[in-house]
Amino acid sequence: MVHLDVKKVGRIPNGGGWRAHGKGSPEARAAARARTRGARAGYAYLHSAIDGHTRLAYTESLENERATTAVSFLNRARVWFAAHGITRIERIITDNGACYRSAAFAAALNGAEHRRTKPYTPKHNGKVERYNRILAEEFLYARTWNSEDQREKALETWNLHYNYHRPHGVHDGKPPASATPLRVNNVLASYS
Repeated sequence: MVHLDVKKVGRIPNGGGWRAHGKGSPEARAAARARTRGARAGYAYLHSAIDGHTRLAYTESLENERATTAVSFLNRARVWFAAHGITRIERIITDNGACYRSAAFAAALNGAEHRRTKPYTPKHNGKVERYNRILAEEFLYARTWNSEDQREKALETWNLHYNYHRPHGVHDGKPPASATPLRVNNVLASYS
């Protein structure tokens, strides 16, 4: 069973936002003036897939949350999970987002049963919602970022930390990768 979700986070302007310089700083005021003139930093969409048994997590920062993006992400997540020995996905659990209700996403399930959560009930997809909270607490807001590119590059390193080094309660303090059928020898290998 794989849990999917998208977390929408604000992009960081080049040079850092108000967290880097303070709310009353000249940089923060300049960014506020740029917003009033119509400039927008926009959003980054963190697509995440969590294996329900091992709690192995795969996350990418993507440009949008459209159906074609979700399908492409699902295909890359399948390849990544297969590299860890998780070759068969029986069920996929998502919320009721538009990208997961599309015909393109339904066609990309490859025989997996698609379960949707009850509307406005995120606890039904609790594993990925908890992962999103950990992601926010330990990665997104744990330090000051100077640009969106810097944060995107650090996301891959943080994923390695989460999957191979961070202790997890369900595995008696061992990381999620310890419960995978296949052990990956090179934790710095890229699966993209």
